[in-house]
Amino acid sequence: MSSLQYRKTRFVCVSDTHNTSPESGAFKLPKGDVLIHAGDLTKQGTYAELHKTLDWIESADFEEKIVIAGNHDITLDSDWYAEHGLYHHNQYPQDAAACSRLLKNRPIRYLNHESAVITLKRDSGPRTTFKIFGSPYSPARGLWAFGYQPEAASALWGQIPLDVDITVTHTPPQYHCDESRDRGAAGCESLRQALWRVRPQLAICGHVHEGRGAERICWDLDSPNVKYKEGTTGYWTEPDPGSKKQCLLDLTTKGPAPLQNTRTVDPSTLANASKGYDTSQTSRAGPSGLWKPKEHSPWPSYADDAETNAPLRGTIGRSSSSEMAELVPATRGQGGAPPSGRCDLEALSGRLGRQETCIINAAIMASSWPHRAITGRKYNKPFVVDIELPTWESLTRLRPDD
Repeated sequence: MSSLQYRKTRFVCVSDTHNTSPESGAFKLPKGDVLIHAGDLTKQGTYAELHKTLDWIESADFEEKIVIAGNHDITLDSDWYAEHGLYHHNQYPQDAAACSRLLKNRPIRYLNHESAVITLKRDSGPRTTFKIFGSPYSPARGLWAFGYQPEAASALWGQIPLDVDITVTHTPPQYHCDESRDRGAAGCESLRQALWRVRPQLAICGHVHEGRGAERICWDLDSPNVKYKEGTTGYWTEPDPGSKKQCLLDLTTKGPAPLQNTRTVDPSTLANASKGYDTSQTSRAGPSGLWKPKEHSPWPSYADDAETNAPLRGTIGRSSSSEMAELVPATRGQGGAPPSGRCDLEALSGRLGRQETCIINAAIMASSWPHRAITGRKYNKPFVVDIELPTWESLTRLRPDD
């Protein structure tokens, strides 16, 4: 009987580099399988800035390099730049089309509010597969690109597919890795709500430099009366200043505190790897444990309960037509046991194994307002994150009658 095989996959995460690079000595890039940049590649999005940043990303030794833009990468928001670009570049207008072309024909995957299925095929790599969603948007504040008004937020983040394993957004979700000295909780509440529904393994972000850090959220999926509820949250502690230790988050089953998030597979989104195969009965949940980057700052442990970790029967990520007939908008974001019509059936049916998300604000620039700062800049280290993902070869062997 064939089954899914899982292997450790290492992600190196950065954001808000603002023209800095490993070559400039601002930070060092650890080795890994996938590099993720969560936006603000530049200070003001000029052609020269983008060219320089994309050059170092292209030269980095990773099998996959995934990039989104941020509010400072203004020329990549072509409609916004056509209307407001001269506010920033009144003396030296930039060619927005030429800036966008810089992203073409490079071994860099640029995601502009869209998702992609990634298959790692290097013989020396993990040979795993995952689905990722990336978006450059953040709440509008000042005259910067990729901004949205509060009334547009729910529809915007409602477009994240429920089956993605990793989200990369420039903005953090509200109340998680989003604390700003002058703005308080500067993240987006609608994104937080969308993450409750999607419950990806990783949610990578940046934008709010002071919010740099990592949190684990154990989502509360039981309450039928409180929408988008959270359970316990664990906080990661940075190594001591000056330490040579990597900012390593080990979320694998061999680590001290495995992530409680079942990898659920929707064959329709992995057509190249498992076309037509029914993987609805596959599940995986790691054991409980403690994550202790420092003795005084443990992460929480969670019970390994087969009943709560195992997905319900049915197609992963979807509900039957009879269940969905009971779904009404008022239930969106509510917990409870499917197929009860009181719960968010679309988000929960067949997906209860997705219990936990690790949110990472990977801002490299520690200083605020990098476009104004001239001296005294400080930098953070990249985050190194290990998670376990299914191999695409085991997906191709999976059959409905296994």
